[in-house]
Amino acid sequence: MSGRLYGIGLGPGDPELLTVKAVRLLKSCSVVAYFCKSGRRGNARAIADRWIPEGCEELPLGYPLTTEVPFDSPEYVSALSGFYEEARARLAERLRNGQDVALIAEGDPLFYGSFMHLFIRLKDEFDTEIVPGVTGMAGCAAAAGAPMTWGDDILSVLPGTLPYEALVEKLRQTDAAVVMKLGKNFGKVRRAFAETGRLERAIYVERGAMPDQKVIPLAEKLSDDAPYFSLILMPGQGRRP
Repeated sequence: MSGRLYGIGLGPGDPELLTVKAVRLLKSCSVVAYFCKSGRRGNARAIADRWIPEGCEELPLGYPLTTEVPFDSPEYVSALSGFYEEARARLAERLRNGQDVALIAEGDPLFYGSFMHLFIRLKDEFDTEIVPGVTGMAGCAAAAGAPMTWGDDILSVLPGTLPYEALVEKLRQTDAAVVMKLGKNFGKVRRAFAETGRLERAIYVERGAMPDQKVIPLAEKLSDDAPYFSLILMPGQGRRP
């Protein structure tokens, strides 16, 4: 019999934010796979460190590219497509051998996660189960103490990779917002908040729910650098009792 694939959400960074189910399955699977930058351990592996038992096989999946070339360039698309196919084959080999595989992911596996690329390639051949996790935006809102939605507020989740004009339009249309995928897009995103008159409402959170987290008003974040694990929160101001 084939093994089962588990997509396990690890939450935003604090190892204690894993669910009871996630911990139980991590301890029982014979293979733990995780995405990482080639040659590095990876954040997901670090979060799960205390929960992975000795003796299980670890299967690092090292990205061939991250931010070296634009995400919409032919080179990036070709490299990542080949990478996901190779990763699918590596996981499928273990599953066909009857091994249960835990593919771990920061945050939630189905929320902007690399897990989804392997899930759609494996779900029709193997039994799969997804264990949801605390999203990065939930961890950052908790770190900032920022109630995000009141009453009838509409919350929009925006990738910072959107063109400037699209960011401005979406920010004007929503009551509350979370902007992810900052990195090199930070300066553009900050200008969009200023353009819409919402700069003073926004909060910048860096590495939320991690030991070195940073929470400051977006208006005070003047440099254009932002790490991968950062986002911007704009809490809503809707109906309240």
